[in-house]
Amino acid sequence: MTEQAPLLSVKNLTTHLHLRRGVVRAVDGVSFEVHEGETLGLVGESGSGKTMTCLSILQLLPRHGGGKLDGSIKLDGTELLSMSENEMARNVRGQKVAMISQDPMTSLNPVFSVGDQLSGPFLYHKLVRSVREAWKRAADGLRNVRIHSPEQRLTNYPHQFSGGMRQRVATAMALACSPRLLIADEPTTALDVTVQVQIMSLLKNIQRDTGVGIILITHDLSIVAGLCHRVAVMYAGRIIETGKVRDIYRTPGHPYTQALLEAIPHLGEKREQLTAIPGQPPSLLDPPKGCRFAARCPKRMSVCDDYPPGFEVGDGHVVHCWLKADQR
Repeated sequence: MTEQAPLLSVKNLTTHLHLRRGVVRAVDGVSFEVHEGETLGLVGESGSGKTMTCLSILQLLPRHGGGKLDGSIKLDGTELLSMSENEMARNVRGQKVAMISQDPMTSLNPVFSVGDQLSGPFLYHKLVRSVREAWKRAADGLRNVRIHSPEQRLTNYPHQFSGGMRQRVATAMALACSPRLLIADEPTTALDVTVQVQIMSLLKNIQRDTGVGIILITHDLSIVAGLCHRVAVMYAGRIIETGKVRDIYRTPGHPYTQALLEAIPHLGEKREQLTAIPGQPPSLLDPPKGCRFAARCPKRMSVCDDYPPGFEVGDGHVVHCWLKADQR
């Protein structure tokens, strides 16, 4: 039996931003896959390149004098980097790949009603014949994300919704055209714990019903444990460890992954102070040639001056660390 081809295949993706002070290597040789019906957690500290990686997939970067993409991004076997801006806008963004932004207050336009914004994707991609039909499908979208009285709420504006409700509206907009891949950029940021659980449950149910592939961007490993199938840990523009969720939690291979897990407080555990990772990530204007975590790593060795390849330490569990060289 042949293995199913991945829904999304990213290989050696590089995203360089050309600024006045130099070239920022925001994403530097990133590779991963997402299969249909699978959730990949993309985790790491702020500034590690998680959001930039996903913006690169959608090609939402200033290309002329600002951003340069290289590598390969294939969706259902089709190379996205060879597409024109018009092809991406008409055939990919929203229709095949959609994104839930981190803050719904900035992704929702405050001067347009929710109905105007939810009906927009149907009209833009010509999936309906009339505005009336677009509004009907917009109401169905709100109903699917468990918003009561959707026909009435369509006339409301974003400020008339709570934070959790706005996140549901943003989710409904992203799912409007039944995309194959959904990118959720920290969808639970600034929400209380109860609403976080509701949003995570909503994403699980949507994936079960539609088979959509999901990339979940987060720095919260506790959320990853409940929602994701696999994890990719990013640090300073590179993926330094990938594996199934249970492997990452039970046997983390990279010292950075271990430090992230140790920083999570556990219920009932008493600590005098929270565990923190000392130091700061390197500047992406001039990143080190070797392991990018070496300056903060308590297990640093002289060989860390050279960047480590990926060492497979288990079924699909790959670690970019010289400590795993003897486990090949």
